[in-house]
Amino acid sequence: MERKDFETWLDNISVTFLSLTDLQKNETLDHLISLSGAVQLRHLSNNLETLLKRDFLKLLPLELSFYLLKWLDPQTLLTCCLVSKQWNKVISACTEVWQTACKNLGWQIDDSVQDALHWKKVYLKAILRMKQLEDHEAFETSSLIGHSARVYALYYRDGLLCTGSDDLSAKLWDVSTGQCVYGIQTHTCAAVKFDEQKLVTGSFDNTVACWEWSSGARTQHFRGHTGAVFSVDYSDELDILVSGSADFAVKVWALSAGTCLNTLTGHTEWVTKVVLQKCKVKSLLHSPGDYILLSADKYEIKIWPIGREINCKCLKTLSVSEDRSICLQPRLHFDGKYIVCSSALGLYQWDFASYDILRVIKTPEVANLALLGFGDVFALLFDNHYLYIMDLRTESLISRWPLPEYRKSKRGSSFLAGEASWLNGLDGHNDTGLVFATSMPDHSIHLVLWKEHG
Repeated sequence: MERKDFETWLDNISVTFLSLTDLQKNETLDHLISLSGAVQLRHLSNNLETLLKRDFLKLLPLELSFYLLKWLDPQTLLTCCLVSKQWNKVISACTEVWQTACKNLGWQIDDSVQDALHWKKVYLKAILRMKQLEDHEAFETSSLIGHSARVYALYYRDGLLCTGSDDLSAKLWDVSTGQCVYGIQTHTCAAVKFDEQKLVTGSFDNTVACWEWSSGARTQHFRGHTGAVFSVDYSDELDILVSGSADFAVKVWALSAGTCLNTLTGHTEWVTKVVLQKCKVKSLLHSPGDYILLSADKYEIKIWPIGREINCKCLKTLSVSEDRSICLQPRLHFDGKYIVCSSALGLYQWDFASYDILRVIKTPEVANLALLGFGDVFALLFDNHYLYIMDLRTESLISRWPLPEYRKSKRGSSFLAGEASWLNGLDGHNDTGLVFATSMPDHSIHLVLWKEHG
């Protein structure tokens, strides 16, 4: 058949073929295949693979491929990486996909890092850590032994744990090695706080003292409370120390001089917690950078402005029930923007700019959980039997860890959280070191530590 005649015949048969039903088209193809020889069947086989198995990820522009990949869940993406080297290359290069996957797991995202392979590796590390948390295998335990009487006061910072005991001593421990760095003779300690040079202690003898680590010498002795001092905080910048006591009072002291600058009254219960912190938000009552003092008792949290001036008046009193039917837990979180405290009704979060309650997080699964730490992504909680991690985005408990029969305290000093940065989102580096510490009836300190990545 001449080429011209063939093209005319092909046009005619194409028009006819298009007018057929699907069933008729299939029968026509079956008939043509039955008439075909080896050459035609080989040609058909080679072209069908190209038509039916087109690699759309390879054919699409890279930007469009990335857009489509964003709709897949991470586990499916990992499976797709196994399809071919080309697919693995394209999927591994999609930075946004892996950053989003990490963020959904509660991981901190540094947008300045645009290396997609980096974020894929971070995701694989993150998924392993989250599985360890879900399987209750992310932590390990250790003990510090050295005191000969009740350990009541604990304070942690930068890998070091300070313990104050009824054996009239305070010790500074390196948590990573379990070794005692300093041990000095003190009074009975109900509260401790330290830095590189000094230790500040609140005592059951109604006084506050400042000690020098290197020599063990007492550099200041603050007298004036008529009840045990359960909480202390200080600022070298302001040269101020604050203390909360069983005498219902909060005292403001000159840190270097040892003199009492002011006594803040208004509490009607033991003041079990004082927190001195810079404000990070603006309102009618304070500006960013202002120092704020929070003091808490069994039912109320009071907010005070504080600075170099001597006199200050209470700005606001916060509570969860007007009739005092609900008690606050002794732990208190304040980061300059939010105040968080737990009660039998759940976790209460106040906006510091407006003093409004932002949310109440109910914990119906476990009654009366106490607060240890609160961040942007996670909260650390505990009760008499377990340590819990809550995902604050879903308000669900995602992990727990068993606790021994630790020493109970109504004032909240004999237990504390360790490293806190991971509460704002894990990053693969901040899930190390101390998670939780508490004193035991045998005078040892029980530690819960992050287990190294598998």
